[in-house]
Amino acid sequence: MKPLAALLSIAAVLAFIRAPARAADAQDNYTSFCMKCHGPRGRGDGPSVSSLATKPEDFTDCAAMRKISDDTMLEVIKGGGAAARLSADMPGWSGGLSDPEIYDLIAFVRAFCTKR
Repeated sequence: MKPLAALLSIAAVLAFIRAPARAADAQDNYTSFCMKCHGPRGRGDGPSVSSLATKPEDFTDCAAMRKISDDTMLEVIKGGGAAARLSADMPGWSGGLSDPEIYDLIAFVRAFCTKR
């Protein structure tokens, strides 16, 4: 095996091994940053919903979620709802989450519409 091919194979194995840890991190981040408004199952029914002017997005609504791009989700998670002309109730989390963590969180959130 050529050195570059060997390195790529090693990188693929390491990425595969790291994937479960990243999924666990995304779940922890969802619990820490999102669950109080979006709820434990992503239905927009978290314990803080009664204090919000706008009902949080229901991540289990697959039709609605297909209309939201990953770029928009990144923008909203980083800068808050107002950054994308959505509800100002949604805070930005750029100070608490890195871009890779946000992308993992987006993947985690997108999985809710398949968990119905």
